[in-house]
Amino acid sequence: MTTTAASTMEPRVEDLNDDLDNISFTSTTTAAETRHSTSSGSETTWTSSSTSSLMSNSCKPHHRPQCDECWHAIQRENSGNSPLTLADLRFVHKLGSGDIGSVYLVVLKEGNECLFAAKVMDKKEMASRNKDSRARIEREILEMLEHPFLPPLYATLDSPRWSCLLTEFCPGGDLHVLRQRQPDRRFDEAAVRFYASEVVAALEYLHMMGIVYRDLKPENVLIRSDGHIMLTDFDLSLKDDNSTSTAQIISDQNPPITSSTSDRPSDSSQFATSSCILPNCIVPAVSCLQQSRKRKKKFNQRGTLEIVVEPIDVRSMSFVGTHEYLAPEIVSGEGHGSAVDWWTLGIFIFEMFYGVTPFKGSDHELTLANVVARALEFPKEPSIPVFAKDLITQLLIKDPTRRLGSTMGATAIKHHQFFEEINWALLRCKTPPYIPQPFTYKNFIATNHGNNSIELY
Repeated sequence: MTTTAASTMEPRVEDLNDDLDNISFTSTTTAAETRHSTSSGSETTWTSSSTSSLMSNSCKPHHRPQCDECWHAIQRENSGNSPLTLADLRFVHKLGSGDIGSVYLVVLKEGNECLFAAKVMDKKEMASRNKDSRARIEREILEMLEHPFLPPLYATLDSPRWSCLLTEFCPGGDLHVLRQRQPDRRFDEAAVRFYASEVVAALEYLHMMGIVYRDLKPENVLIRSDGHIMLTDFDLSLKDDNSTSTAQIISDQNPPITSSTSDRPSDSSQFATSSCILPNCIVPAVSCLQQSRKRKKKFNQRGTLEIVVEPIDVRSMSFVGTHEYLAPEIVSGEGHGSAVDWWTLGIFIFEMFYGVTPFKGSDHELTLANVVARALEFPKEPSIPVFAKDLITQLLIKDPTRRLGSTMGATAIKHHQFFEEINWALLRCKTPPYIPQPFTYKNFIATNHGNNSIELY
């Protein structure tokens, strides 16, 4: 989540803490962020209504685990006569900036020093840039989520000028930074399999909820304190309230197919798996939602039965995402659905193995042209397992109707031989390849001596 700077002066954390009404936020790019997100900016506009009270808040109605001390700290703050407000937060450190807001490390002034990540958005700035609908969508999505690899929303805080989403702080930073620290700046096979499997589980859940994520990249995959992942940043996600996911019972020996599509192409040649789609246009100017036609599926129920809840019937013409990760159907403006998430998964796995993305060009225009027209090629080094190459190849089929996951969604991907050793029911019990050092508010203050320069994201 990046954008260009709006002014030469950055607000200091202490300014935000002392004077929330006078601060002027500027969206900037952190040093670790090198990619750019784009949006058509033509989604339905939402404008928040001003309230007579200075601050207001709402808390997620779901029940958090008994061991979640941060959740209990929030509940205690809200148990009194005065609800939690922005004034109750101490802004410790700026973690990063995005297109619609800045993320801060915060702690409750009267709490038990539990750390939170607070995404703070300037309502006036969002309205002037027609970005307020994206803030609304992200808030609605976070209020829906209840999954171990997705962020818990502890509270939403509003004032006449500011909107704040209070979520979990991940001390391990993001996978982009973690990859940079690896030998040769790439992960080994076991680490790639671990992180990719948890991403698949998170995407499957989102699709079940009628959400297309659309912005998967290492910068948006955070490392929790226990080493497991957390997808973040949902302001580019596609959410259709009218789209529902209908469960189907299928046989793993005879997956559902259509007359012209399947999860694996019938021709396994390099040409078939890298077929090209020429773009109708590079940057479509119209954004809309439309329902895709339902597919008739024929299959014989033999073997092990499984429940499949994808693909979801939601379509968009929006041009959103990060250039190196954009699916061909987004670039060509032909409309896209949940299959774009499986394309980005292929780019994601490729980058974790090789340290680069497969279609990056010298500029954005060449990158988009490569996404649409250039065949997938694997570097000679390093050597990666044949099953990994096959999975990437199947995910990076340019025709979304033939892409792995387009018919059976995550079920087809989870059955791929690259994930053969994964016990999907016990992902949370698997030991992560990296566990961050214990991180506390006191240690942070003592280590930095008030210096606000450390980069975590």
